[in-house]
Amino acid sequence: MARQPEQRIAGAPISWGVCEVPGWGHQLSPQRVLTEMREVGLSATEVGPDGFLPADPAKLAGTLAEHDLQAVGGFVPVVLHVPGHDPAPAVDRVLDGFVGAGAKTLVLSADSGLTGYDSRPVLDDEGWATLLGNLDRLASLAADRGIQAVLHPHVGTMVENPDDVRRVLDGSGIALCLDTGHLLIGGTDPAELTRQVPDRIAHTHMKDVDNRFARRVQDGELTYTEAVREGMYRPLGSGDVDVAAIVGYLEGHGYDGWYVLEQDTILPGDPSGEGPVGDVRTSVEYLRGLFAKGGA
Repeated sequence: MARQPEQRIAGAPISWGVCEVPGWGHQLSPQRVLTEMREVGLSATEVGPDGFLPADPAKLAGTLAEHDLQAVGGFVPVVLHVPGHDPAPAVDRVLDGFVGAGAKTLVLSADSGLTGYDSRPVLDDEGWATLLGNLDRLASLAADRGIQAVLHPHVGTMVENPDDVRRVLDGSGIALCLDTGHLLIGGTDPAELTRQVPDRIAHTHMKDVDNRFARRVQDGELTYTEAVREGMYRPLGSGDVDVAAIVGYLEGHGYDGWYVLEQDTILPGDPSGEGPVGDVRTSVEYLRGLFAKGGA
């Protein structure tokens, strides 16, 4: 029996400021993050960066079960564009944990090989051929273990802007993670992309964005990290992403994947008050309201 859309809302630790980038900001404890996910009514989560939750599959499954949360999968940055570098062994180890925890989605990003998301190299044709070939190979590796691989266009990675996204769509068969925020900041209208290729979208990261900051990132006035720190990401419904149209397009084309609430957050210190959970709660309520109205 197909799950209703309100049953497909999940969380992600980055909404609580938990990130793989060194020096990103204060890192909250798994106990607090997972407890607050349940408090706002989430029933599933991505697993977050390496080291946040246990790497051992049984311990990972047990930690999530203690909080009555299902494992969705997770965001895995991988260097895909370097000839002679094989990303498969590292991804295979990640898949061990996902299989053990019952997760079904591998969210790949084309890591630049640099630290953070404020710059990236330029790819030549050989680099692109290597990247696209690795995407198809890793998607097949995941599928053999019962897991759907998706590619996440992401600011500061090798797949960021509209030309990059088009090369992936044309040159590989991998499905996409529609990250509504990173696409907009990278110059792609996420609602228009959803309208054009709904059948290539198998996972979504739901963000809203203040486009004033996005334009400053595009113009080089702010780095991505600076813009996040200054408030570029907004609770769903309070920014410039057409969230209602995106949900309408997806549900209208039979989308049955997750809607992962994922707003990149930087915490300067451990919040003494409510902290990030307030924005997550606002986003959950907005998304549930859309579903109650039938999408857009």
